[in-house]
Amino acid sequence: MHRPAAPANPDAPGRDDAAAALRLLRVWAAQASPEEVATLDPLVGRLLPGQELSNYPALARAYPEDFVVDEAYREMLPDLQNGPASLIRGAARPIQHVGISNFRLPIKFHTRDGGDIALEASVTGTVSLEAEKKGINMSRIMRSFYRHADKTFSFEVIETALADYIADLKSFDARIQMRVRFPMLRPSLRSGLSGYQYYDLTLELIEQAGVAKRIVHLDYVYSSTCPCSLELSEHARQFRGQLATPHSQRSVARLSVVVNPGPVLWFEDLVEMARAAVPTETQVMVKREDEQAFAELNAANPIFVEDAARLFAEQLLADERVGDFRVMASHQESLHSHDAVSLLTEGPTFAQESLDPQLFASLLHAG
Repeated sequence: MHRPAAPANPDAPGRDDAAAALRLLRVWAAQASPEEVATLDPLVGRLLPGQELSNYPALARAYPEDFVVDEAYREMLPDLQNGPASLIRGAARPIQHVGISNFRLPIKFHTRDGGDIALEASVTGTVSLEAEKKGINMSRIMRSFYRHADKTFSFEVIETALADYIADLKSFDARIQMRVRFPMLRPSLRSGLSGYQYYDLTLELIEQAGVAKRIVHLDYVYSSTCPCSLELSEHARQFRGQLATPHSQRSVARLSVVVNPGPVLWFEDLVEMARAAVPTETQVMVKREDEQAFAELNAANPIFVEDAARLFAEQLLADERVGDFRVMASHQESLHSHDAVSLLTEGPTFAQESLDPQLFASLLHAG
């Protein structure tokens, strides 16, 4: 059955109208800038002489303030890091650690006296990567961490964050390190003044094959007076009436300890262990009587770098909260143009045959 044609829309533009509009659009596009053309519609560029056969339209250069990403668009986005194994470059081998280093955020910690303190934390987060996987989405480590950033941090909270990004990234092993500068109010030796000493501390959590290990690293800064130089100076005074001074220097020890399950090992506890081992900690507030006291304290505690390693180890061995540990010490000597260093380990965690060439160079007090 033949149906009559629908009546034409009297308001619809005809071919002549379209041709006139096209001429107008070409006149406008010929004098407009590429940015203006792209903003209106990148395809308009193909209406200009010489660009009729272009397969790549002019691109918009103005930032699209009103563009909104929806889930469908997100699914279209390329993701090379999660691409197939065919995209792997180099040897197809597992990577023990891959992730991000030194992203910063404020973190709240408990203190031994029951209070809280907010500190800027520098976080390093890594996971293992299997040989057949191209890569990881680095931002997932940060997102996992930020989900817990408003909590008062403890090793339990760090374990939860670590478990989150192991699940997110489908990895077997993972590690988090959080570096902070922890303040403690310290009295002067004799004047009664007080000032804040800042301690470089790192919390490290390692999970391997489902087993978590908690580690705390402390950098402790002290003065070391050379026992040999002290005795030689006294010999010059006694036998020759010659004024002489022993050499002393700023020194740094890094104590790295595995924290055993059970009672809390507070930051403050670890600092006090270091101070009990080597009491010549550098001072904050100093008047003349404090400076004299510090000279006397150094003379009462002369120390070689070998002594330092063993004295720190003695304190750590005596505390049941401490498992495996490593002690590194560097005496940055005023006599020699080189440093005196020592390294002592207890247990398998820190035992290693090869050392990072920059390991002892990292024992610096930045001030």
